Amino acid sequence: MRSSSRRAAFAALFASSALISLPALAQEAGNGDDEDSNVIVVTAQKRSENLQNVPISIQALGTKKLDELNISNFSAYSQQLPGISAQSAGTPGTSVIYMRGVASGGDGNHSGSLPSVGVYLDEQPVTTIGGNLDVHVYDIARIESLSGPQGTLYGASSEAGTIRIITNKPSTAGVEARVDGEINRIEHGGHGGKLEGMVNLPLSSSAALRVVGYWQRDAGYIDNVAGFLTFCGTTVYDFEGNVVGCLKDGITVNNAAQVKSNVNYTDSYGARAALKVDLDDNWTVTPA
Repeated sequence: MRSSSRRAAFAALFASSALISLPALAQEAGNGDDEDSNVIVVTAQKRSENLQNVPISIQALGTKKLDELNISNFSAYSQQLPGISAQSAGTPGTSVIYMRGVASGGDGNHSGSLPSVGVYLDEQPVTTIGGNLDVHVYDIARIESLSGPQGTLYGASSEAGTIRIITNKPSTAGVEARVDGEINRIEHGGHGGKLEGMVNLPLSSSAALRVVGYWQRDAGYIDNVAGFLTFCGTTVYDFEGNVVGCLKDGITVNNAAQVKSNVNYTDSYGARAALKVDLDDNWTVTPA
């Protein structure tokens, strides 16, 4: 009896300890989440809302996450958004986007049926047939992925969903500037790099200008090596049409003018600008 009583007492003590410790652990996790969490405000429903309060299926990548992952193109950010995949022809702007496994047809010459996934840059649709506009991701506020159908707010090309790229807007709060650079190298290949920059200039208490630009080189790895080829030369026929033979020395050609290392590098560059004018407390014009 004493042994049973002791076991019961130990069990009760252990259960009490477990029950007491649970609130403490929950509180610690909550503090950690509060320290690391950032509120992401989205405009998926044409109004500013906390991402946690939007009653639709939506994923978003904020500025902090985009910078941490060094995301600069569609291929990079699509891997971070659940439910999105793409089929690419290997060059920028040729990816056919799938959301939840759904995509339209179309082909490489931008003909065919309209896509089923819409792409927006701010409020401007940039959806194309047979590919998507691969917007360079820099100075971006967030990227939103809205699972479809989204035809009510985003039109006929959003049956499977919509991707929205939201840029940082001009601000009258003060001058702001930023420059980022990167150098990389392909093993047994060439060197590449990236240079990006932005500047925000308040023009008055109610107007501001924001300019963003970038240059990027993707390193090459294919070499054009020296070579030559000797052709037989001009074929000579006799009076009866029989082949007599080639000229003595023939003709030799070479590719000396095309000999170069890492010939398949690519350069890309671009810029965008936006002007913000506050007409009054309720009206703002932002041409971009």
